[in-house]
Amino acid sequence: MPDHARLEQYLWENRERFYRIAYSYVRNEADALDIVSEAVVKALQKGDRLQDKAAMATWCYRILTNTAVDYLRKHKRVVYMEDVQQADPGRPDRYHDADLLEALGRLPDNLRMVLVLHYLEEMTIRETASVLGQNENTVKSRLYRALELLRKDLADRSVTPEGGTVRG
Repeated sequence: MPDHARLEQYLWENRERFYRIAYSYVRNEADALDIVSEAVVKALQKGDRLQDKAAMATWCYRILTNTAVDYLRKHKRVVYMEDVQQADPGRPDRYHDADLLEALGRLPDNLRMVLVLHYLEEMTIRETASVLGQNENTVKSRLYRALELLRKDLADRSVTPEGGTVRG
């Protein structure tokens, strides 16, 4: 299969993962779709620059995260948690727990992205580091810090292990 066709196929097969990552940055369906569209166009335009075909996934994720960060810089808008919504209620989604989603939204962007990529998108530490342009020790440190903040936030809000909030 020619490289361009393989890239197109990869982008198509991973469109939902790309959307979830973009959504985790902006927490808005329309903006996430815009980011994914822009990232796909960039990847297709720059596909001939991809030297190591085995690194296609990391390369595509890097384009996506850079596009999302650029979008946030350009728009510098505040995202309120009331704006957080399910991407598509008809499709199973790993971002379903409202308390967890809100707690994730309260994390700083750099910590939230490490958690999203490693745990929700099931990337290895090495893959996460590569996508974010960080070394592995930085990713491990941020992962630990993010988990501690998340644990504290959920405990402070009296969230039970089943995900429900304890009402007093």
